[in-house]
Formats: sequence, structure tokens, C-alpha cells
Amino acid sequence: MSGGRRSRASPIGDPLATPARSRSTAMTSVDPMSRSDSTPMLDEVLRWTGEPPRADDPGSATRRWEASQAAVLSGPANGPPRRVPEGVANGLAVLTSVLEALSGLLVDGPTLVAERAVAAGLSRRGTTSVGGDAHLVEAAGGIVCLNLARPDDVASIPALLGATMDPTDWPAVRRAISLLTGAELVKRADLLGMPFGVPGTAPDRPLVATIGASRPEVGKQPLVVEFGSLWAAPLCGALLARAGCRVVKVESVHRPDGARRGPAAFFESLNGAKEEVSVDPSTADGLERVRMLVDAADVVLEASRPRALAHWGIAAAEEVQRGTVWASITGYGRTGPRSGGVAFGDDAAVSGGLMLHDPPGFVADAVPDPVTGLLAAVAVQAALADGAGALLDLSLAGAARWLADPEADMTVG
Repeated sequence: MSGGRRSRASPIGDPLATPARSRSTAMTSVDPMSRSDSTPMLDEVLRWTGEPPRADDPGSATRRWEASQAAVLSGPANGPPRRVPEGVANGLAVLTSVLEALSGLLVDGPTLVAERAVAAGLSRRGTTSVGGDAHLVEAAGGIVCLNLARPDDVASIPALLGATMDPTDWPAVRRAISLLTGAELVKRADLLGMPFGVPGTAPDRPLVATIGASRPEVGKQPLVVEFGSLWAAPLCGALLARAGCRVVKVESVHRPDGARRGPAAFFESLNGAKEEVSVDPSTADGLERVRMLVDAADVVLEASRPRALAHWGIAAAEEVQRGTVWASITGYGRTGPRSGGVAFGDDAAVSGGLMLHDPPGFVADAVPDPVTGLLAAVAVQAALADGAGALLDLSLAGAARWLADPEADMTVG
């Protein structure tokens, strides 16, 4: 597909002309299980994401999943599709129901899960992900997920395994992984910046919030500045655009959204309703443009490890202190033992225990991506309704753990 920019009806200069808002600077950490008079909507979201998802009508949620194109994405390529954990259908039903209550949007969760595979003409592959890059492999302590989503990940295999070897010799790679524990592998993978899934290494919950200052009343069309790529963050931005927000997608000229290289229909569904800006963060003018956009934003949506935007001179905590709603989507959250790790949807699912067992297999297509995007849209809408700034810390692996069978073994092998 073409990587060129599309013409937009609304001029991109508008947000840059918006004057900086005057805000107070109070900021407090909130126990995710507590309630607060100041943020009742967000507190409610935190409450139900702290327990296994329970749809109002579980039977209806299951039937909707089973009737969808997502239902055929789990199981072996040469066999019938397999059923997935009940939490997947229930979680999607909960999220879409709350999103409708907050914004009026009618969204079909299973359709979102299947959207990329349908656009790309992909199908189930058993122990290989639908997208073809991630693989379930037996380590010394149990099943792990090796995700070779980028050329650098393949090149890093010898360092991951501590062996001089041809990284394309798949039988040798499997043998080497079988001699190492999940704990050993995850430590090396995170140091190397490789996406690697190990059950039991996900955060306990999909969302943690830190509440900031109260905010002046938001206008009829809140401004959302999105620094997101691929699936989860762009889906959140797309849903917010459908809910009436003005969404500005910001891309670096050096690293445009990788989804541009995928199916055009899928990229358009996630980004077609947004305005687009390309910036060069290596220049003073580019950095100033980014800062002006962030200063004007009611909501900032990003999907980078915390240090990435810090290189641009932007600090989430400072913006939240000024009343901004800041949604941060990462693989493992902004804090915790794997906060520096890289994750994509399929390996994050395995880290959260969201997989098929006996025999092992992937659950549909990178389910944590669309689920986290949905949850981010819900959390942002709740924070906007509460009228408070908030740092919304969302993790792909935490979302997987929320959906997974609560009886699944979460011991790190």
C-alpha cells in the first residue's frame, strides 16, 4: 500500500493555535480497588477490570463469538476450530457494553478481533500465530512464545540462546530453547528488546490509573493526540473519533506506522477518520510541533515504552498534573519487572496465560491488541466524564491475563 499522506478536510494547524490551558497541579496515586467521589466512572472501570470479566448474558456473549469470523481463528490448520476461554467472549461483551453506555457507540467485539485476519486473508495455524511470526515452543519449564516479528528479532536468536548458531535453523533453535527455563529466557529477551511470551510474567491487571488535576470543562469535540502504531492504540483512537473526538495521528518521518505496510483496508479502518501529522523529532522545529500538540490536547494516546517520549522532552506525569488524560499502552505496563520489555499481541497473550492447552495453540489473532484498544477507549471516556486528568497505564499482557482462564497455571517455568 502507499505510504503517502491523505488530504484531510480539517486543517492541521488548528490544534497548534489552541492556547495552553491553565490547570492546577495536584496529582494523587489511586489504589485501583478503591472508590473516589472525584472519579466515580473511572473507579468503576478499575473495579470490574480487577476481577474476571462477567457479561450480563454470558450465553449471548458466547453465541456472538461462535457466530463470528473470530471463532475460526483458533486451532490447527488441518483440523476443526477450537473453543477459546470463556473470558474472551465475556470480556469483549463487557467492554462493548460499557463503551456503548459511555459514548453511544455500537461496536461488535468479535468483529474487531477478526478484522486484521479477514483483511489479510489469514487463518488459524495451531502453534504458529495467525500472522505467522509467533511460535509456541517447549522450554525446560513449559510452553513459551518466540515472536520473530522483526528482522532484528531473528538476528538476536543466538544472543537469546547463548549459542553460536544459524538463527534460521529451526530444529536447532527448538532444541536450544528446550534446555532453558522460561525465567532465563525472559530475562535475556527483555535485555535484548525481543518480544517473548512466558506464562506468569504478566501484570496482575490490565489497567492502573493515577489521578491528576481537575480539568476545565472539555469542549464538544475533545482533542486527542495519538502517538500510536499497529493495532491497539490506533483502534482506541478510531473509537474515540467515532465517539466525536478530534483525533490527530502523529508519526515520525523516520518511523511511520508499520501498519501502513499491511492491508490497506485494515489501516483505513483504524486511521481513516483521523487527521495526520508527520514530524521529524530530530529537529528543533519537529520537537516544538510535538510539544504544541501535546499542550493543546485533552487526551494523549501513546504506545511507547516510557523512555521513548522522554527523548522528545515530553513527560506523561507532568501533563497529567496539568489535567490531561494520558493513555499509555505498553506490553507489560509502565512499572514492574517486565516494564522495559517489548511485546506484541501474540506473545503478550502467552505471558498472560491466554492460550489453548492439550494441545497448545494460539487464541485467535493477537487478541490483547483489540481488547486493550477497546479498554483504553472505555477508560479515556470514563476519565473525560469524570473531568479529571489521569495517567491510564494499560498493558497487553495484563489484558490477556484478565481474559485468561482464572484456573490457568501462572507459574513461571
